[in-house]
Formats: sequence, C-alpha cells, structure tokens
Amino acid sequence: MPRATNTDNTTTDRLWSGRNVLVTGHTGFKGSWLIQWLHQLGARVHGYALPPTAPDGQTPLFLAANLEKCLVSHTIGDIQDLELFQKTWQESQADVLFHLAAQALVRESYRDPLATFKVNILGTAVVLEAVRLTKRPAAVVVITSDKCYQNQEQLWGYREIDALGGRDPYSASKGAAEIVARSYRDSFFPLNSIGDGVRLATARAGNVIGGGDWSVDRLVPDLVRALRNNQPALIRNPYASRPWQHVLEPLSGYLTLAERLIAQPRDPRLRAAWNFGPEPGDAWTVGRMADYFCHLWGPNAEWVDASIHNAPHEANLLRLAIDQARALLDWTPKWDVKKAVAKTAAWYQASTRPGFDAWRACQADLFEYLNLT
Repeated sequence: MPRATNTDNTTTDRLWSGRNVLVTGHTGFKGSWLIQWLHQLGARVHGYALPPTAPDGQTPLFLAANLEKCLVSHTIGDIQDLELFQKTWQESQADVLFHLAAQALVRESYRDPLATFKVNILGTAVVLEAVRLTKRPAAVVVITSDKCYQNQEQLWGYREIDALGGRDPYSASKGAAEIVARSYRDSFFPLNSIGDGVRLATARAGNVIGGGDWSVDRLVPDLVRALRNNQPALIRNPYASRPWQHVLEPLSGYLTLAERLIAQPRDPRLRAAWNFGPEPGDAWTVGRMADYFCHLWGPNAEWVDASIHNAPHEANLLRLAIDQARALLDWTPKWDVKKAVAKTAAWYQASTRPGFDAWRACQADLFEYLNLT
C-alpha cells in the first residue's frame, strides 16, 4: 500500500475502503493507473474526463484494460465546464479529489498554446471553484509538473520553494496552475478554527513511464511505435536530462499525501507543494534511456539522433529534490530507473503477443510494486 508515516497496511485499507474519491483526467495514462490503484484499495472511485483517445489506431489504456469497471460514476466532460464539474463533484459526495486533467505535452503546447493555457490554468481554477462553492470538507491534490519551475539548467534538483516559471507554453501553464492553487488555498481554504475544511496541496512529478502510454512526442511511446515496425526510432533531443520514474512512483506519492491530508487535517505543513521524483542518480539523458530500452527490446532495436536545429525550446536539464517528501511524508521511490525501464519494456513487449490482457498486466505491476501475492 502507499507508504505514509505512522500508517500500516491495515490503517491504509481502512482509510480508503468505501471512501468516495473523484479523479479528473481518469481516462488518461496516469489517471488510468491511479483509478486501478484506488479500486484495489477499496475506494469508491468517480471519474471526470474527456473521452479516452490514442493516436495511430492504438487502444487507450482506459479502454484496453476495461477500466470503467473500477468506477462508481464515469462523467465525460470538459474540465472548463464549471456547471457540469460542480454537479459531478456534488453528486459524487467525494471527500478526496485528485486533479489530473490537463494538456500534458510540451510540443502540443507550441501547436496550440491558447488551448493549453485554458485547460491547465482555467481548468484548475474551475475545479477549485467548484470545491469552494460546494463547501464540503475535502482533501484535494492538484497535479502539476516538474516543468513548473523557472528552469535555470541547474545541476541540483529544484526544491518546492524555488521560483515558478516556464519558457514554453506548457511549462508556463503549469507554473500558473501552481499559482492559482496557492491563491485558492490562501484566500479560501486557510487553516482556521471553524473546522478541517478543504486541505489543498499540489504535487510535481518527474518524467513518467509505464505500460499503456501512447501519447505522441513522448520518448517511450515513440520508441515502441518505431520498434514494433522494425524501424529505428527518431529521437529529437537525446542529450536532454530528465528525472525518469515508473508511473506507480508519483501515484504512490499522491496517495501518501492524500492519506496524510485525511489523517492529519490540521497539520499546516501538508498544505503545500510537493515533489515526487526519483533519486538523483536516476536523472538520465534521453539518449541513455533510449539505449537501455533498445537493449531490453532486442538486438535489432535502434534509434537515431533526429535533433532539429532551431526546434522549439525544451528544457535541457531537469531534476527534482525530494527531501521534503522524504522528511515529512516518509516517502521514497521504490524502483530505480533500470527497474522502471525494464517493467515498461516488458509491458509493451507482452502487448504484442496474442491474448495480451492489459488489465492483468497492470495488476501484475501494481501487485509487484506493493509486494502483494
């Protein structure tokens, strides 16, 4: 189960069992993994998102694993629709909210910056406004990104107190989403004598990999699409360094943070921003990641440098400091980058075989992560 200070497995089961939880963006890659985990914990999971999609005729993980079976309610809607989202939030009777709905791709933000700003900034404001108007106590975890920081290409990891910023539209939108969340927390959800109220925190993760992601312009999906067709993968930025982690790692952090917000509602230290990244040594270059993935895939797998001169700017060096989560939540990553890549490559290789069951493949990874039989 998620690891939280002074919380054993029995306490964790009791905390989540029968609890109403709403997840926005539940049809996306990370959301699909999160609702499986919550379902396994016994939560009553409600979802709010756009319909699941995937490029190139691939089947989205939400559909491939038949994840609607994990849900008590499944609302298809735009995160900018305050009326529909507030209705969904009210009817769910949830007292835990994970906000994952977002436009999550850097290069897409260059193609359509206005839509990126609308979804990531206004969408966050809509979610928090619905929570404010409903006036129901809740633990709220807003998911942003490691790219929310003002990137200085520094060698050490960014801390939660470092300046927010962003040169590309995606990064700027995530920094702005953090500011929106902080404004709502300070203006409308302060810790006071009235009661526990809304406990709002934000979470920033590294570059997430794992089975079932088919997004365009992400390293692993791009590798898999090429290697499945016996073609060399085209890697556009092989010298950039990223904090790689398996998708279950940040989800473990989100769940741990939510548990603490539930169990210790009056601890002001929890109502803050949190980094959930890998250990410092797991910040590999894109090229090194591609090398290792190809090694695991097989002898004919290869990639080529497809760097483009004067391409849209992307951060070259990103790292996250996780000292705060380690000290205050007793949270640390369980799988190093090699294990994360191995589990991811094995999932995609298995998906090429007849009779592949996406649900069972995800459950196997989740149970191994949790040390369950």
